[in-house]
Amino acid sequence: MMRKQLLLAGLLAVAYSGTAQNQEAAQEIGNLVVRNIPALPADLMERVDQYQNVRGATVADWDREGKGLFISTRFAEVPQIHHVAAPGADRRQITFYKEPLAAAAVAPDKKQNGFVFSRDNGGNENYQIYFFDLSTGRARLLTDGKSRNQFQGWNRAGSQLAYMSNQRNGADLDLYLLNFQPDAKPTMLTELKGGGWGVSAWSDDGKQMILSNYKSINEAELYRFDVTSRKLERLFATAGPVSYSGAEFTKDGKGLFLVSDEGTEFQTLRYVDLASKQQTPLTAPITWDVQGMDLSMDGTKLVFATNEDGYSKLYVLDTKTRKYQPVANVPKGVISNFRLNDDSRRLALSVSTPTASSDVYVADLTTKTLTRWTTSELGGLNSASFVEPSLIQYSTFDQVDGKARLIPAFLYKPKNATGKTPVLISIHGGPEGQSLPTFSPLINLLVNELGVAVVVPNVRGSSGYGKTYLKLDNGAKREESVKDIGALLEWIGRQPDLDPGRVAVYGGSYGGYMSLATMTNYNDQMRCGIDLFGISNFTTFLKNTSPYRADLRRAEYGDERDPAMQAVFAQISPISKIKNITKPMLVYQGKNDPRVPLSESEQMVAGLQQQGTSVWYIMAKDEGHSLAKKANRDYTYGAMLLFLRNNLLK
Repeated sequence: MMRKQLLLAGLLAVAYSGTAQNQEAAQEIGNLVVRNIPALPADLMERVDQYQNVRGATVADWDREGKGLFISTRFAEVPQIHHVAAPGADRRQITFYKEPLAAAAVAPDKKQNGFVFSRDNGGNENYQIYFFDLSTGRARLLTDGKSRNQFQGWNRAGSQLAYMSNQRNGADLDLYLLNFQPDAKPTMLTELKGGGWGVSAWSDDGKQMILSNYKSINEAELYRFDVTSRKLERLFATAGPVSYSGAEFTKDGKGLFLVSDEGTEFQTLRYVDLASKQQTPLTAPITWDVQGMDLSMDGTKLVFATNEDGYSKLYVLDTKTRKYQPVANVPKGVISNFRLNDDSRRLALSVSTPTASSDVYVADLTTKTLTRWTTSELGGLNSASFVEPSLIQYSTFDQVDGKARLIPAFLYKPKNATGKTPVLISIHGGPEGQSLPTFSPLINLLVNELGVAVVVPNVRGSSGYGKTYLKLDNGAKREESVKDIGALLEWIGRQPDLDPGRVAVYGGSYGGYMSLATMTNYNDQMRCGIDLFGISNFTTFLKNTSPYRADLRRAEYGDERDPAMQAVFAQISPISKIKNITKPMLVYQGKNDPRVPLSESEQMVAGLQQQGTSVWYIMAKDEGHSLAKKANRDYTYGAMLLFLRNNLLK
């Protein structure tokens, strides 16, 4: 079966070059290679550019003095690190690279005036770690310059930093330690097996770490690592798979604050006594996932966030009484990148809402006040035009406890619409991701400029709704998530203000697969589809994805080396049912994608061209598994807008 699928992929690759003469010649527009796409109207591109100039800001770290903040924001092509000295102060740009920078970790040693950052090349995700010296304005490379390296943090003194690297064999991530001194060479602390290893916590005395071996979103293993003896010891022997999503050592190193789903449906916060391994639940009454935490420098406070139907809530826990209360006055939205100041009182955080792009705030946990530090530009748009979604639930094909299973979704509708509105279904990636009500320039562009309703479902397999829901699409159950889209189409058909005769689908990564699968399974109910770097053939995807990712993805999708899964993949892969797609498609792919390789999109485009199905194709030479560069995003979104105008609205 695998041999047949690989042969099919090869034939389609040949077909791609052979049928090119029947398509418009490829054009190069900047770093994009585009095929079969007409000229984009100037007025359309002006509107796209305006929405793409809505900026946002996120927290990177407090500065050395603890008075100002480093943030990530974009003024040109990609986000860079900026410094903000006070609330409302100018955003002073620090880095000026061609690749995006979203994070910075300031050196804890006050004698060092700078921060660590990571950067890849063209989206290849082979991240290199640098130290940016603010005194000289120069960056120093700390890693080997070629392999994949993942920064894991500073020790409390700022004398050492840890990172994971696959430089040994390109697949396995090993733990390295670097003494932060001029010309110091990194030391491999321990050789590990697997591509999902990371440092979850590092004790204040620098003597012990908690390492996590991530196997899938449903399973991880925690290990206690002695930095001096290099002894690695499994922390918990569990009866079944357990997921861990965060850990913090107590100040004395004798305990852990841990987020886990062991014995619970959701990721909950608990305290662990390391001597006895006894766990004490801390947030059991909250029946939602805890997502992220930060322990204060003095150890008296632990800030954590929960994800409640996609919206964030922020809490502060007294580590002595172990009681928690909400952080006051935070806008309703999605909170990220929160970080306590060394004074253990002020908390920096990023907040994005459906109608406001991400900005940076500081909460004073003593006075219970919230101060806005940044106000990002809106591209000249009126914020009153931005759309607030409604949170809906629709019934799908199966039942839970004798009742129809409900699928959550966000619905964005044009204001003052008349008649039946065309619909775009937007599906998230992952598959273990979750669509959140953050600000989206693209959604607002589609709703306001095309008059399209956008439905954003969190189909089975999405995170945020408990581990049972998370596992519903694993392995051979893959197409049951596609059936959730079929149920959504039925729901659309029952709505008086939505047009079931004008429906399109859009998604990226796993969402790209879902878009292709929707088109192969429900072609007759669709007007068109848009696929961004989606999986077209599970067998070739698993064979060609980066080595460090292969086993991690097999845990979710199934193992292509197993004949039984080969048979499933042959049945469900969109490439196997490509003849079902007769409606127009738009496909985008980054050439340097280490996750879903270029070949996945190329073979799909080849097959569509060969059978005469209309397909617009965009390939970015300087992108990976994203649309990180503004120029590329502008053109691609413009093409999407024209594609939907031509195929969905008419």
